[in-house]
Amino acid sequence: MITKGIKALCAEAEKEVETWSLDQVHSHLEDDDVVLVDIRDIRELWRDGAIPGAVHAPRGMLEFWVDPDSPYARDVFQSGKRFVFFCAGAMRSALAAQSVQAMGLSPVCHMAGGYAQWKKQGFPTETKEKK
Repeated sequence: MITKGIKALCAEAEKEVETWSLDQVHSHLEDDDVVLVDIRDIRELWRDGAIPGAVHAPRGMLEFWVDPDSPYARDVFQSGKRFVFFCAGAMRSALAAQSVQAMGLSPVCHMAGGYAQWKKQGFPTETKEKK
């Protein structure tokens, strides 16, 4: 039997990481010092679309892409910019931001409401084609 469920894990993460509102994120879309990081599965991007300019970093590989000593390290995470993580509903992104923040990546935050709320708000999206 588990002793701590996903709700408790997400609540703990929310206490540890900064959360940006949809409006805050939208106001930084053109900010070169802010990187939006979409941690959803690629199939979610194909099905639902994406935020223009966001970097796709699937949740399962995130820590490997962030760690500069990993064979999978990605340069974008060594840039010193602010990282705004998001997923479909703001649960995975809270956990992701907490994890990379614990690794020392800074500054990081996650987007309240997730991509579903972003889309519902009418903010810009783009279609992602299967490659």
